[in-house]
Amino acid sequence: MEMVELGRTGQQVSSLALGAMQMGNATDEPDSIRILDRFTEAGGTFIDTADCYEWWGFRGSRGGQSEEVLGRWMADRGNRDRIFLATKGSGLPTHDDALWAADGTPNWDLARRTFAGAGADTLRKALDGSLRRLGTDHVDLYYVHVDDRSTPLEETLEALDGLVKAGKIRYLGWSNVRTWRLEAIKQLCDRYGWTAPVAVQQQHSYLRPNPSVDNVSIVGNEQLDWLRANPGTALVAYSPILKGIYDNVAKRSQFTDYTGPDTDARLATVDAIAGETGATPNQVVVAFLMAQDSPRVVPLIGPRTPEQLENLLPAADVKLSADQLARLSA
Repeated sequence: MEMVELGRTGQQVSSLALGAMQMGNATDEPDSIRILDRFTEAGGTFIDTADCYEWWGFRGSRGGQSEEVLGRWMADRGNRDRIFLATKGSGLPTHDDALWAADGTPNWDLARRTFAGAGADTLRKALDGSLRRLGTDHVDLYYVHVDDRSTPLEETLEALDGLVKAGKIRYLGWSNVRTWRLEAIKQLCDRYGWTAPVAVQQQHSYLRPNPSVDNVSIVGNEQLDWLRANPGTALVAYSPILKGIYDNVAKRSQFTDYTGPDTDARLATVDAIAGETGATPNQVVVAFLMAQDSPRVVPLIGPRTPEQLENLLPAADVKLSADQLARLSA
């Protein structure tokens, strides 16, 4: 697996990142360990989690299971210094029995209204909890998981800068955020000399979002333009294969957020290039994203099973020609 620079930090990370969201819940610990071992054997170094993963997994959960699995795995393998470790804070909702319906279904509407937020004390406590579960004294990348517009940005940024200076965080990131907020964050960091984010984690794939979609988490043209103008901020793209729809024709109509006038043409081009390369459509999409450098894109895959990981790892070896990249882009 190739290595790429994260923003303009000089820090090299694997060109493919592994999302650990489901580890410890939807993916049991033995399978989680198999996935982690296989990813690192393949040259992967960039692993992503969050303090809230997966609070929605079962009634009464407060999350943290993913971080705990990662902590045990790193301690057992003795490989913490070889892992570029990312976690997140601000996304854990306030505990309330109403977070789960009678059948155990999570109440996402209530969760979104009661996220912990990015207040200074909240972030400090959240990070300390993450470090304890991960069994480490620092994380390499720490995201504000859910952009908090009720807390002054100055409070959040000053607190995060203090945590960087304290050695608990190496680099900062932001997730689920509007473009104008990224610009406001950049300007405040420039003004006060605070540590600026070097990564933004958003949902991004090969299909373009429906023009009518207004979703803070999905990258649109304006955000891509801002990222091109600010190459110090890398795009870490979660859900790059949209739950595998490129390989599953029956699922393609389910993602209405990504239906538009060019959807059929884009899917046809992916299918054609998959036939030319001998790769799967999912692998072609991941390879296409890995090839982007303006802005730099690091696809973040989240396999639930070892088999799903094996189906995606070959994307790292798919070499798309200049003609194929141009056809996909067009």
